[in-house]
Amino acid sequence: MTDNLGMTVLIDNIAKGILAGEWGLSILIEAGEKNILLDTGADGQFAENARKLGIDLEEVDFAVLSHAHYDHADGMDAFFAQNDRAPLYLREGSGENCYGMKEGEPRYIGICRGALERNAGRIRYVSGVCEIGDGIWLVPHRSADYTKIALRSDLYVMRDGKRVPDDFAHEQSLVIETEKGLAVFNSCSHAGMPNILEDVRQLLGRDDVYAYVGGLHLFKLDDDEVREICAQIKESRVSEIYTGHCTGDGAFAILKEGLGERVCQIFSGFSCRL
Repeated sequence: MTDNLGMTVLIDNIAKGILAGEWGLSILIEAGEKNILLDTGADGQFAENARKLGIDLEEVDFAVLSHAHYDHADGMDAFFAQNDRAPLYLREGSGENCYGMKEGEPRYIGICRGALERNAGRIRYVSGVCEIGDGIWLVPHRSADYTKIALRSDLYVMRDGKRVPDDFAHEQSLVIETEKGLAVFNSCSHAGMPNILEDVRQLLGRDDVYAYVGGLHLFKLDDDEVREICAQIKESRVSEIYTGHCTGDGAFAILKEGLGERVCQIFSGFSCRL
């Protein structure tokens, strides 16, 4: 358990001042004496932003990949170039096999080809609920059928030479215990924030999530669908939501209208204590 939890967004879609922005996400988390890097953005720009913010990536104790998409993974080479000791934790279901759709055709959106083999010595694959520090867990999805959600978002993986709806086996939440309860970091929330809260409740046996950080992947949904999800979130006990990246401007406006001060927009350089 930590009584001192903070975060700094190293890169997000929205940029301010001298910092770069991109379609990607990377967050530095300070959990007591541990420095955790969540995701590495789409390339090395997160590392340059860290330098401008006076953040030394050599001080990162371990890194976590939230899921196997390029916009969260493809800065890993830049991270490993600056930090020669921290392991990178990936879900056991991760591979270079993720696809989306563009103009009706499959488009590769996975980890840069060859990156997993090239960095094999730094990568740690985990399964199930994995405690990687005192009160710090990596939590997968429970056994549930997310096919409809994957099809709605045009997300697929290649298995045995066939393109099938993504089951998000490569996705994981970083969950940190604090004196106020649990803080959940899930960078894209592909399965849906309400489902992820249920994942945490069932797999950790905890119903005290007070903070949720990450994109909510609502940018492809229509307004009524976003309002339905907003209503579900409103009924939860989560009192602090920090979101950006794949949430979408229109969806964020709806969330802000429905949740008020409970929801906050992140951007490159955003920093706060949780």
